[in-house]
Amino acid sequence: MSLNRSEQQLCDYVLAQPEELSFWQDKVKLVAKEERDRHRAAAELADMLQAYLLERSTVIAELREHGDQGGGRVPSTRNLSEYWLRLWAPPPPKKKTDRVGW
Repeated sequence: MSLNRSEQQLCDYVLAQPEELSFWQDKVKLVAKEERDRHRAAAELADMLQAYLLERSTVIAELREHGDQGGGRVPSTRNLSEYWLRLWAPPPPKKKTDRVGW
């Protein structure tokens, strides 16, 4: 999976901050538990990450260039949300199949 520059810098920042890392790991697990559909969970997390990026870009120098880019636009964080879901959330339950064993 490829992260855009904003996602990579946000990821690096979170991984370097133990409290932030713990917060986001717990948040990812909670969202995955509450929303069984991974696509919806990723979209929900992406919205949270965009808001977080916008908020942190006002106080963290490394993230400043990635905040509001004019007109209320914030870089996409969908790839990062999908990556963290794969990394930290338990895998979704496998679908049962009606296979006849020989």
